[in-house]
Amino acid sequence: MGLLENRRDIIRHLWETWAPGWTYSDEAFNKSAPSFDNPDFVDITLHSYRHRHMNAQGEERFVEVERRLANNPPIPVPSIVLRGEDSGLGRPSPDPKEDEKNFSKLVARRIVSGAGHDLPVQRPDEVALALKELL
Repeated sequence: MGLLENRRDIIRHLWETWAPGWTYSDEAFNKSAPSFDNPDFVDITLHSYRHRHMNAQGEERFVEVERRLANNPPIPVPSIVLRGEDSGLGRPSPDPKEDEKNFSKLVARRIVSGAGHDLPVQRPDEVALALKELL
């Protein structure tokens, strides 16, 4: 019932926890807030967390893909990895080898200041720059 009845308060808390160094405006939050009113929002959000922590089944059509991905195969395309320096979910490792083993064609690895968990929102300039470099 907590998320169902307190969506905005909980999500605001998560935004602040996941990116403690990011300052957002009420206007930015209010632009996202209507999506929290989607009638499926609570069920989808809870299922996402349950699934990633092995407490709910995924979709049958993805079982084989998930099985292959569980082996952590390297990603074989040119990639730029961006890590938010201020992630409330854990600071990124300073060791580039952490990403080199997962990306066989790693072009660059950057620790992005002023960003936490959601780089496209918090530092769209850095995300756009990385995309332009790859294109």
